Amino acid sequence: MHIAYFTETFLPKIDGVVTRVVRTLEQLSELGHEAIVFAPQKPPESYAGHRIINVPAIPFRPWYPELFLGLPRPRLGREIDRFKPDIVHVVNPVVLGLWGTAIAKQRNLPLLASFHTDLPQYVAHLKLGFLKPLSQTVIRDVHNQAHINLCTSQPMVNSAQGLGIKRVRLWPKAVDTERYHPANRSAAMRERLSDGHPEMPLMVYIGRLSHEKRLDWLYAPITQISGVRLALVGSGPAEGYLKERFKGTATVFTGYMSGKELAEAYASADVFVFPSDTETLGFVAMEAMASGIPVVGARAGGIPDVIKHGQNGFMFTPGNLGDLSEKAQTLLFNAELRKRLGRQARKDMEKWSWRASTEKLIDYYQLARTIHRRYDPPSVY
Repeated sequence: MHIAYFTETFLPKIDGVVTRVVRTLEQLSELGHEAIVFAPQKPPESYAGHRIINVPAIPFRPWYPELFLGLPRPRLGREIDRFKPDIVHVVNPVVLGLWGTAIAKQRNLPLLASFHTDLPQYVAHLKLGFLKPLSQTVIRDVHNQAHINLCTSQPMVNSAQGLGIKRVRLWPKAVDTERYHPANRSAAMRERLSDGHPEMPLMVYIGRLSHEKRLDWLYAPITQISGVRLALVGSGPAEGYLKERFKGTATVFTGYMSGKELAEAYASADVFVFPSDTETLGFVAMEAMASGIPVVGARAGGIPDVIKHGQNGFMFTPGNLGDLSEKAQTLLFNAELRKRLGRQARKDMEKWSWRASTEKLIDYYQLARTIHRRYDPPSVY
């Protein structure tokens, strides 16, 4: 099958959407399918044997300079005509995805869209609340042009349907349980994350340091729980603010990590703290769980689809910092409970492979093509 992707974000940027796209591309290559990816802001020329087309873009300044908005170009249509896709997949359509949708409709191609970010909620976080009604309308109207819409967790299926999006299906979650494994626990890494206090209880967060991740909520447990350490692994637009906010606390900022170093950081924690209440799934939570580390996460978005409270981790009520601190403290100071939940977390994550998730995606592509043939029979192309 030939698949054309239009994605608002791609390498070298790292986030949950990029993780899903690149892992899917790897699996598509192994399964014998061919893809072309249209992505903004200087992506690599290829990935896993698939061609990547660089789309000129502008940063979304001053609100979110890490996000680049891809600009439409006639060249994109010419590339599609040469590639002759069997289906077009727009990933999290905002700007570049709108152009991909238009190209698919102009050429009467099967179209699948995936809903990864609750954009109306994000514009509120960016203090652009006046755009919320418009964003809701645009997201609904774009997705409803697709033959199939996918969400990455059941709560997000419910959110999409609540926005009026139709023909919604669940794209199964997945995690790399070979890369992220309890065996990666490292004394040297724990020494680094704890700033030379490896014997102390250690909380770790891994991911983008951005305001919508609610990382300032972690000020409560690091200041209210005696004798604990916190490591924030990653970088992002809120890094300067957070370093000032957490000044004088037992907090280490490590900067960006990848590869083996990243896997060791997950496995060397006692508890993974994940305060974000805007996640559609939460790949980092799954990677921590695959590493045998229980997660304390917000009871919001897609997190309840990953964490089973009291079985493989804990959830807290968003905004209730006393609840967050209490859940973290319970795990940090109860080694037997922490190990039991960590073992179950690992066991639960072993069920979700990238191969199975990608095979299900291919089934959805076939379904979209069937719906297209039934309701929008293609002209000669």
